[in-house]
Amino acid sequence: MAEAEAAPLLKEIFNRDRLRHFATETASIHPAFDQERFLSLASEGLDSLSIMQRLRQIAVAFHAVLPGGFEKNIEILRALAPRINHGFASITLPEYVALYGHDHFDLSMEALAFFTRFGSSEFAIRHFLLKDQARTLDVMQRWSKDENEHVRRLSSEGCRPRLPWSFQLKSLIADPSPVAAILENLKSDPSLYVRKSVANHLNDITKDHPAWVFDKIADWDQDDPRTAWIMKQALRTLIKKGDTRALHLFGAGHKAEVKIEDFSVTPSALRLGGAVKIAARLTSTASAPQKLLIDYAVHYVKKAGGTSKKVFKWKEITLAPGATAELAISRAIRDFTTRVHYAGRHEVELFVNGEVLGTSGFELTTV
Repeated sequence: MAEAEAAPLLKEIFNRDRLRHFATETASIHPAFDQERFLSLASEGLDSLSIMQRLRQIAVAFHAVLPGGFEKNIEILRALAPRINHGFASITLPEYVALYGHDHFDLSMEALAFFTRFGSSEFAIRHFLLKDQARTLDVMQRWSKDENEHVRRLSSEGCRPRLPWSFQLKSLIADPSPVAAILENLKSDPSLYVRKSVANHLNDITKDHPAWVFDKIADWDQDDPRTAWIMKQALRTLIKKGDTRALHLFGAGHKAEVKIEDFSVTPSALRLGGAVKIAARLTSTASAPQKLLIDYAVHYVKKAGGTSKKVFKWKEITLAPGATAELAISRAIRDFTTRVHYAGRHEVELFVNGEVLGTSGFELTTV
């Protein structure tokens, strides 16, 4: 069998074809735009640059080649935004605002709200939060009531304390209270796109201030399916850790009354690139129906020889008295961008309502 081709690197979103696309479209809007100079600046050392370095270099190239004043340049870039043929690629436009718009606060806020409709301004807005958090959050609170879902999402995503691919907002890690009104406004948002951001934002906060999150959501309406979804996703890290308060909130804080009939991982040994089947059979020993949150954890072997536990959500069930539940799931054991596997014994644990009730595992070879 021929070896599968490797997936293209994310940074190739900003490849030379994309740069030519930027140049051509900008020249069609502003004929005086020097395409050759832009391409020369934007592609300098391109192969060695990361994805975030590339998008910033493109923004710098735009600034060098566009006619000059920030107001005029933003007018051209606003016309360019709907012409860009890739959502993530358009993030270079808010990056331009992050670099050159700090002396034009109101215009920059308007531009970021506009550009986020085509990709996202989540990285760019953070530079304004660093410079003037109170003023920027005041704008973002207004965005949380905007009619456009992309703008509403930006109001939450942009001020996440631990946003992936960006720098942390240390002041909001220390004290999340300035974002409380934004999250409150979005707690039952009709857009799943927005709700995911709110849940991820709250999940970020649980890593530093779990009590703050519990206090914040204490009065939220779990009968509203939108709100209930956000709450469960927001507490997912705590649920995986078996946090009693999080489990109680969703009716699974009690000790599971079950007998584990079987918990197995097959095959017991495999090579990297294969898959394991994780299976469990459990029978209720309770006298009443009980809600069970069932997870499993894999203890991945690390390069230095220790292990690192990763908990995965599996199933949420309500089990009747005497009833038996059978579960099975397949998990690929192959390298990803975010995980490299090493040979050795990988323990696998079965969690029911936060308690380890079964153990198994597999032996992995990588050559």
